[in-house]
Amino acid sequence: MTDILVPRSMIADPHRFGGVAHGDCVHGAPVVKDGRLMALDAPTGTTTRMVLPKLVEPHCHLDKCYTISRLGQVGGDLHHALASQRADKVHWDEDDIRARATKGVKEAHQNGCGLIRSHVDWGDEPAPPLSWSVLVELAEDHPGLQLSALTSIEQWTYPEFSNTVGKVLSFTDGVLGAFVHGHEKTRAGLEVLFATASQHGLMLDFHVDEGSGGLNGLEQIADVALETGFDRPILCGHCVSLMDRPSHDVQRIADKLARAGITVCTLPITNLYLQGRTDGTPDRRGITRLRELRDAGVPIVVGSDNVADAFCPVGAHDPCAALALACVAAHLDPPMGDWLPAITTDAAHALGGAAVTVDGAHLTNMLTCDVTHTADLLSGRVPLRPALETLM
Repeated sequence: MTDILVPRSMIADPHRFGGVAHGDCVHGAPVVKDGRLMALDAPTGTTTRMVLPKLVEPHCHLDKCYTISRLGQVGGDLHHALASQRADKVHWDEDDIRARATKGVKEAHQNGCGLIRSHVDWGDEPAPPLSWSVLVELAEDHPGLQLSALTSIEQWTYPEFSNTVGKVLSFTDGVLGAFVHGHEKTRAGLEVLFATASQHGLMLDFHVDEGSGGLNGLEQIADVALETGFDRPILCGHCVSLMDRPSHDVQRIADKLARAGITVCTLPITNLYLQGRTDGTPDRRGITRLRELRDAGVPIVVGSDNVADAFCPVGAHDPCAALALACVAAHLDPPMGDWLPAITTDAAHALGGAAVTVDGAHLTNMLTCDVTHTADLLSGRVPLRPALETLM
């Protein structure tokens, strides 16, 4: 059997796993028992293959994806994108939504994803939209697909809305999500939202502070989480306005996030496209303070976000590509293996899943690729393949 290479960050107990150090990895001959990778023996030859857990896509929009071909001229900021995508919904019948979402799930699987969370626009009414019903059916055929309702935070101040949506999400195993963007009733909406999530045992996922100009929803979310002692996973996506804050504000907010156990999801592809628009080439770009948050103990994950829609005309459901761009945009320096938890173990934990590591994992839960360095893994130069095909 060919020797393999395993990133050290993907091993729960590197000291017991064995193998020989090789940069930010270890390599050796795989010891497989009952379909599980148990350890590494001493190397026997040339290492040509890397092994790692399946990837996690923590934030995408399967209801919107692949609509760019019918949108015409978009190319605007967040508000322009919202308006363009809203106009496209005249095309959203059952067949259209299912075909595009299925294509997105297949693309994510081809790029190594075992767990996927998609946001779904809820709309103004308490009753679930057509896209929610279609994607719930799709999730029945794809057990690793989670759905998060994307609502406005102010809608939660209306009892009929909060009661109905809470019950629907509980019944359909959904995630309670909200868009927080400087709304007047943010605090009131958050209090009801947290109470609803606690009542029904729901995880929380926010689109928050996706812009500049003094937005501070992220800190309000952390405050309510700490005050209520909320104990389910909370994921906060975007958070780009944190870049506008002075260092003492960043430290204060990061401390609250760490104490509340909140994970921050950066979405570099869409936010680099939407944020910081001027009349010419932008000089401010949309990414949050990843290194400062991580240094403060806040888990960081990376998502693909919008793919070929009004919010971003390009992209793919590909966590490696998203992490590679984050490395460029936020100066996430080598060793690249240190950042792999952002699309594997930390991302799985943020979605309430098991943080699968390589040691003791079944081959059906792992991937291989023909690279000898973690930087090559993120480059996308070689395809990811199921480990079961190559290690048995």
